[in-house]
Amino acid sequence: MKTLRVGISSYEQMKARTLAIARGEYKPGADEPKVWFTSAESFARVLSDRNRALLGVIAESAPESLTQLAQLTGRRKSNLSRTLKTMERYGFVRLIRGVRGSVIPRVPYRRISLTLLLSKTA
Repeated sequence: MKTLRVGISSYEQMKARTLAIARGEYKPGADEPKVWFTSAESFARVLSDRNRALLGVIAESAPESLTQLAQLTGRRKSNLSRTLKTMERYGFVRLIRGVRGSVIPRVPYRRISLTLLLSKTA
């Protein structure tokens, strides 16, 4: 089962970590988060109960278009498009171009693991 590792850290902590990686002073481990949020609130907004349910519908039904997903969920296509584009930026969903410009949503992970940094050092 593929797992996406997500972390929550301050902007300053993320910047220091990124610079240390760029300077070769730090090499992230394979088990470390690949996606970072600056707050638990921003994480919760993107992965709200409603959006997690949406990911579940996509994973279970594998809709062939946003139109089909809208029918399955009862959500408007324009709302789904905005939500899915946000989720795509974080890697929670993949949007594939289909025939005649259709958009096919896919969930590449079956699990999301959250890491919270409690101190200024990783």
